[in-house]
Amino acid sequence: MAAAERTVEREGLRGLRARSLAKEVGCAVGAIYNAVEDLDELVLLVNARTLRALEAELAAADRGAEHAGPDAAIARLVRMALAYLDFAAAHTPRWRALFEHRMPPGQGVPEWYRDQQRGLFGYVEDLLADLQAHESRVRRTLLARSLFSAVHGVVVLGLEEKLQTILLPVLREQLRFVVTAIGRGMTGG
Repeated sequence: MAAAERTVEREGLRGLRARSLAKEVGCAVGAIYNAVEDLDELVLLVNARTLRALEAELAAADRGAEHAGPDAAIARLVRMALAYLDFAAAHTPRWRALFEHRMPPGQGVPEWYRDQQRGLFGYVEDLLADLQAHESRVRRTLLARSLFSAVHGVVVLGLEEKLQTILLPVLREQLRFVVTAIGRGMTGG
């Protein structure tokens, strides 16, 4: 697992091959399939480790934060968005692997993996309760995904320089602006 994670960190998903992995850890290719069913499961397990690492960064960014009121919720959302950007910038191949991997046709993502993803959205959903207390839990869940999509879009376009070259400090400021504007919009302010 650690070797697969190192490979993804170094080369992205394209570098994760059973034969290369077996050579790196000094085992037969078949031994890998004693540990996992197929490479898709291995990718999900590596991605789950990445999600846990990201969750630790988000939790650290939120640690010690003021927890009362809309302004505090917006400030916490901004800190988490910036932590997301910093994680993506520091671990780009692993971060990209979260979004690049596709399960084979007809095969869904396992529930345990979806649970882990939902756990990350839970951070945002909890903060949205301070900004959108009048909305239902279902509505806040949808809003959390929309907010994530906005943050992710800024991060992807910024890091991949799809529109223009943006230095990381400028990208951080743009992300701060976007998340603050969305948060204020949710409070009607």
